Amino acid sequence: MPKEKEANTKKAKTKIPKKAKAEIDTTSERVEPTAEKVVLEKATDIGDAQTKIAEDQEILKSFTEGKSIQVIEIVNKLLDEAFYLRASDIHIDPTHDDARIRYRIDGIMQDMFRFPKDRYTEIISRIKILSGLRIDEHQAAQDGGFRFEAGGKPIDIRVSIAPTYYGENAVLRLLTNDEGKYELKALGLSELNENRILKAIKRPYGMILATGPTGSGKTTTLYTILKLLNTSEVSIVTLEDPVEYTIAGIEQIQINPQTDLTFANGLKSLLRQDPNIIMVGEIRDKETAGIAVNTALTGHLLLSTIHTNDAATTLPRLLDLNIEPYLIASTVNIAIGQRLVRKLCPSCKVEHKLTDAEVQALQQAMPDAGIKADEIFYAGEGCEACSKTGYKGRLGIYEVLLMDEKVREAVLNRASAANIKEVAVAQGMVPMLYDGVEKARAGITSIEEILRVMYE
Repeated sequence: MPKEKEANTKKAKTKIPKKAKAEIDTTSERVEPTAEKVVLEKATDIGDAQTKIAEDQEILKSFTEGKSIQVIEIVNKLLDEAFYLRASDIHIDPTHDDARIRYRIDGIMQDMFRFPKDRYTEIISRIKILSGLRIDEHQAAQDGGFRFEAGGKPIDIRVSIAPTYYGENAVLRLLTNDEGKYELKALGLSELNENRILKAIKRPYGMILATGPTGSGKTTTLYTILKLLNTSEVSIVTLEDPVEYTIAGIEQIQINPQTDLTFANGLKSLLRQDPNIIMVGEIRDKETAGIAVNTALTGHLLLSTIHTNDAATTLPRLLDLNIEPYLIASTVNIAIGQRLVRKLCPSCKVEHKLTDAEVQALQQAMPDAGIKADEIFYAGEGCEACSKTGYKGRLGIYEVLLMDEKVREAVLNRASAANIKEVAVAQGMVPMLYDGVEKARAGITSIEEILRVMYE
């Protein structure tokens, strides 16, 4: 086992309380459109979706073999197929001889197609036209977006184009307009963690921080909390970069460094807007951290994200940003650590007996979890419904650190992240790894997926 993994497995040896199972589902995000609207065909169920995928793949295969097909149809088919395969991103990457298409499905990149280099420039130009970008600019990065409809749903596309050694590459992010997914139970929270969050957001002031690496669902968590807080009795203002999902009744502001509208400057201006609740997209620097803490001290509820590995590391990270320990102890209500894991496909899920390596890794990481060699978990065999991956959709695994008296005392003493985590676990916090194993025991995800997300 690598040294980094060995270090991680030595943490949090306190026994963990039992947790209730949570109702779960996948989440999604959207961005406001900026250009042309494209309408694609509808598919009403899984069977229809698979038929649509097969049809799209046949046309795209013909294109890769050099057959003459209009570029408008090719771009539409790429968008169509990506939607029905549940891709979050489409990557169009030029190489020396050709160009390749890759989809990110459930967080994993998958190679899909390769097509002739002479048609690649036509596809990039078509995407630029849809996004309202300059088609005669090839040496500068450009960002834009557009909207299309598939399966009866509006899908917003955020486009990023950048010059590379072999030509311009394009990354298209698909953002689904689906407000129904922004519910606390849909995130995959256990009953214990859900109750902790609900208790914390009822406080009229303080900070609620979501933490984790890029792509761990932090923004979705904050949007879900905002939706719960969004009533006519309060004023809510957000600072985001970018605004990925619009919520009726909330004032959302897009960061714009070109006009000096940064997180720090925008937060100063927001305080003159008489808000009750403020969301800052990310605490990146000392200035933003200082203003955020002062905002929470003056009677505002502030939500934000911060990049740390787990919930306990959030507090020492604020110390690194020159925030005094007494201010951290006074303002932070909760820190939510999270990751996204893939859900097992219900169509091909089967029982799985742990390998010796898996048992050894889990026993070292969680000596109090009672992992046994004959314990039954689950795995996905792969089928048409999940494109042979064994997984379909994603959900979160979480740890919610509540700032109680014991944790406050540890922060005031400038305790390390490991010591803070030990105190928090003793006070009832369930570490992410344990939360993940409980979901694996319930057949929601696999042990292999939990180990991949936590240690790779």
